[in-house]
Amino acid sequence: LLLGGFFVGAFLGVVTGTLIGWSQRWNYWVMPFIRVVGPIPSTAWIPIALVVFARATDASLFLIALGVWFPTTVLTSSGILNVQKTYFEVSSTLGATPLRNIVSIALPAAAPNIFAGLFNGTSASFLTLMAAEMIGCKFGIGWYINWQRETLAYPAVYAALIVIAVTFSLLISLQFKVRNRVLSWQKGTIRW
Repeated sequence: LLLGGFFVGAFLGVVTGTLIGWSQRWNYWVMPFIRVVGPIPSTAWIPIALVVFARATDASLFLIALGVWFPTTVLTSSGILNVQKTYFEVSSTLGATPLRNIVSIALPAAAPNIFAGLFNGTSASFLTLMAAEMIGCKFGIGWYINWQRETLAYPAVYAALIVIAVTFSLLISLQFKVRNRVLSWQKGTIRW
């Protein structure tokens, strides 16, 4: 659930953020929706997700993806909006298409913001995962914690919490390694 929801939310967040940051029309029509829907915690959407989706697993994936989508969208669009316009003007003068400008200039320049959104999305995905697995999924660490709590097996609950902490730490460390590799061209110019 975590990886599926994370990758769907991250992909949609980068795409939505790119469209909002690049196109004034997309910004005009989509940004009000993001300002209304985005700040609502993804766990608050549980009752609606359970009604809309037939299976609890699908509802859980949606909730996790929603938790990742919002910070990734906002920070991606912010990164693209902050790219100096002269870069795009020079590139267009040299014959670059809008797609080439997005791929070669906008996304690389916005990459630090994109990674910040992904880091925030990872935190949100773990929070949402616990709640999402407690709403009806018959597997997962959230379900396990709830089951052990009901049977008063608190050592197992604490062990599960340690597993969550270690897993989260490993995923964040992996993201830092990927970020350091992708943004190696910024070494020495930006301090993380």
